[in-house]
Amino acid sequence: MNPRGSSLSSTVLFVAVLVGSLIAERIAGAGTSLTAVMVIRLGVLLAIIAWGAVRSVRVSGERRVLWRWTLLCYGVAFLGLLLYTAQSELGTRLLGSPLAQAAPKWAVAFQVLFPALIVLGLVPLALLEVSAAAMVRAPVLETERARGALFSGLGTAFVLIFAFSAMYVATQLDATWDLSYFRTARPGESMRKVVRGLNEPLQVTSFFPPANDVGDQVEQYLRELGQESPQLQVERLDQAVEPVRARTLGVTTNGVVVFSKGDKREVYTVGLELDRARGQLQRLDQEAQRRLLTVARPRRVVYFTTGHGERSDGRGVPGETPRPGINQLKELIRAQNAELQNLGASEGLGSEVPRDAAVVILMGPTKEFLPEEVAALREYEERGGRLWIALDPDGPSYDALLEPLGLRYLNTPLANDQVFFRTTRQLSDRGNLGTATFSSHPSASTLSSLGTQAPVAFLSAGALEPRNPLPPGLGQDITVKSHEATFLDKDRDFTEDPGEERRPWPLVVAVEKATQGKDVMRAVVMADSDALSDGVVPNLANSYLVLDTLRWLTGEESISGAVSSEEDVPIQHTREQDVAWFYTTVFLGPVLVLGVGFFVTRRRGKRAPRDVVEGSAR
Repeated sequence: MNPRGSSLSSTVLFVAVLVGSLIAERIAGAGTSLTAVMVIRLGVLLAIIAWGAVRSVRVSGERRVLWRWTLLCYGVAFLGLLLYTAQSELGTRLLGSPLAQAAPKWAVAFQVLFPALIVLGLVPLALLEVSAAAMVRAPVLETERARGALFSGLGTAFVLIFAFSAMYVATQLDATWDLSYFRTARPGESMRKVVRGLNEPLQVTSFFPPANDVGDQVEQYLRELGQESPQLQVERLDQAVEPVRARTLGVTTNGVVVFSKGDKREVYTVGLELDRARGQLQRLDQEAQRRLLTVARPRRVVYFTTGHGERSDGRGVPGETPRPGINQLKELIRAQNAELQNLGASEGLGSEVPRDAAVVILMGPTKEFLPEEVAALREYEERGGRLWIALDPDGPSYDALLEPLGLRYLNTPLANDQVFFRTTRQLSDRGNLGTATFSSHPSASTLSSLGTQAPVAFLSAGALEPRNPLPPGLGQDITVKSHEATFLDKDRDFTEDPGEERRPWPLVVAVEKATQGKDVMRAVVMADSDALSDGVVPNLANSYLVLDTLRWLTGEESISGAVSSEEDVPIQHTREQDVAWFYTTVFLGPVLVLGVGFFVTRRRGKRAPRDVVEGSAR
């Protein structure tokens, strides 16, 4: 191929004049010298385009095609420059007045279009010339290859234009997005409901110095939260500038957020350095909700029954097999602004349930309650009490407690050989049930919205069975059922045998009944207390089961919903999944790459010219 027909020299000159004249504008300043620079630039560029047009006529074949594309790029960039010039001093002299005054809408359109047109002209031109330069010694110009380079340049130019446009719009809207791995939690659905439900003013004051990264992240979260209700007043202060205000709120340094309402205050320390504050920022939504609830709502008293072998946060009884405790469950309940108390025979359970009891929880008892205690609990139900009962197959059936609720507990454990959580890789893992079958009842509303994304874990669960007929005035809702392949494991061998029925078994039942008083009796009965024990509660679905149950029992189901968290969640694979990932990455990935390469090479070979004469066009 003859390199003398190349457009590279004219392209270099075109770009040099364009860039050099823009620099000369800054040096010239204003007045006649600036006008002269612009006139000379337009004249030189027009001369280059005209010279290129003449060259394109003199060449032939594939080279003429490349020249046409090059001239098209010249024209697009020159058009952008004309739009720029129309808004300049030269344009004012030609039009008689500034374009922004004569035609404001056109001025805005030109201001947006001129950089886009220059980019659309120069970027494809650069790639086109690079592609042509690579073929300067080739016997034949491959126009398909040059066309590909041209389209790649157009694609790159459009990406740049989109990115700059998005940044411009975001700047005008004062919005920021963190697209990196680290993200600050945003207000979750539950938190937004809490704020919308505020009926009295509540102040949130953050203390950060100006231009602090952590402060900016917290301010963005609080500003978004403050839009939910005018009752939430959000303010950012610098402790060094406002020492008196800070001292009033009990703050002595920056890097904290204070939730206050009257004399009640809750402080959350975040820190000032972004690297150290990432953990606090990722948990910001749940920590803010915890403190907001503490300040905004009255504290409720939740009683845990004791003295019947219940799960507890203390040490196990000597001589008995220790069971997982409920420290994490209690911590989760405390975070909902609840005060926890024990309730046993020594605390008066044999005579009456305390009047301030918001909820009474029976957490996995292994012994029967005394008749006097049963009578006290039933009297508590009749005056609109709230009961939360979690049972285990190894304990009694508690007919005296469950009969008024229209339920019967089957002490026979359930098992599933198709869907279960694998923990020990033994046959006994079939007793670790997992289910995502929920009703739309308020005590499981969050789980229902998440569906299969949040399966609840039940370890060694029994089964509940509604009585027929139900006691008068009683309403029941089976909120959680087991997987349909679950069977009653009567002989406890984790294998289905004749007579062991497979079906969805009720695991959690919500009961409601109107009383003679103004309060409505509510109760939730669970077929497994392991689902609420340490090590299981941190499971996302089990946590939502706890929160939704507690909120429905305390009458706060209106604030149920997902909590936003950006904490890292470890990814767990089964053995089969690990094997699949191993063979996929070791064998399947390389085979796919080789296959694509083989296909592309074969295709190029078929499309290549078979007879090529040195120095001639195809």
